[in-house]
Amino acid sequence: MEEGLLLTAEQPRRRWGVVMAEEVKRSCYIALPMVVVMVSQNLLRVVSMSMVGHLGELELAGTAVATSLTNVTGFSLLFGMASALETLCGQAYGAQQYHKIGAYTYGAMISLILTCFPISILWVYVDKLLVLVGQDPLISAQARKFSVWLIPALFPYAILQLIMRYLLSQSLIFPMLWSSVVVLVLHAPICWALVFKLGFGTPGAALAIGISYTLNAILLGVYLYRSKACEKTRATCLGDVVSSIKEFIRFAIPSVIMICLEWWSYEIVVLLSGLLPNPQLETSVLSICLTVGALHYYIPYSFGAAASTRVSNELGARNPESAKTAILAITGLGAVEVIIAITVLYCSRSILGYAFGNEQELVDYVKDITLFLCFTIFADAIQAILSAKARERIFVGVIPDKE
Repeated sequence: MEEGLLLTAEQPRRRWGVVMAEEVKRSCYIALPMVVVMVSQNLLRVVSMSMVGHLGELELAGTAVATSLTNVTGFSLLFGMASALETLCGQAYGAQQYHKIGAYTYGAMISLILTCFPISILWVYVDKLLVLVGQDPLISAQARKFSVWLIPALFPYAILQLIMRYLLSQSLIFPMLWSSVVVLVLHAPICWALVFKLGFGTPGAALAIGISYTLNAILLGVYLYRSKACEKTRATCLGDVVSSIKEFIRFAIPSVIMICLEWWSYEIVVLLSGLLPNPQLETSVLSICLTVGALHYYIPYSFGAAASTRVSNELGARNPESAKTAILAITGLGAVEVIIAITVLYCSRSILGYAFGNEQELVDYVKDITLFLCFTIFADAIQAILSAKARERIFVGVIPDKE
């Protein structure tokens, strides 16, 4: 009798364990390929910065400041706006309102492309803005050179981010995986040829980023157009696209605020480092550390994106308990990952600086600051994962009904 009661008591635990194991599998199916996708795309800018660093300290400092300013005034805004599609498309897919997914995506495309034009104008005058806030004129001139040649990257970047959210909401991960890996493999020789072989220098590194984003957007666009998996989610009515713009903007504003405040806190530190004595060294070292931090950020962000997709799908299907299970599974996976990451980073602190330059002073400075970087990465990882949960709580009141 007692044995029967014990088995009955253990059954809920076993069922919960089975449910959690299944959720971990589903989440990993989305999260692990997304890690490769996001890290591969961010490595495009890291590779370009690494090659510029071997041109000299001034070029690296100018590129670092330009990267920070273009992140603050451009890429973070587009990235934040595009993140609204994780909720909109995810909930529409969970509610089986497939036609809305394409309408949201095309409406968001119009919004982001229009946003790119004022950003482009600002980047043309970036040197005057930097000098106005007290930056070194030589660094400011190098920063303008990089920023102007980075303008062609804005438009494909915006389209690419939206196509990714469109595919992510339907768990179509592997097209993004293969296209990102192919583009990264091609980016390194393209960047090397433009920077060193053809003698473009700093502008060549920026131009290579634009070429790679464009190639990635084209590859995914061809898949979207030709794949049968996307047939039912394409927009068929122009009226739906136009009406979706207003709803997209309403969701994009809080999404931008959440993501931009975090990005800006890092990038402003790099800009302020230009006001210190020996600004070339200070800016270069801080930029290297924050570039490594940003590279890792996309790993927990990918876990967060997986959580956002799973949660929004379940909320759209009106399964709140499954949504809670998804959050628990992703949080556990993220905790394990960040512990491994900071351990590897700290153990490699003595050689980290050589990836961005050969000056011994720079390498030693990077070594000294790595411990602080590890603490930053740990906090950043927790925030990136939990922000997906926060986004769903903000938008949870707008769950579409099943058709």
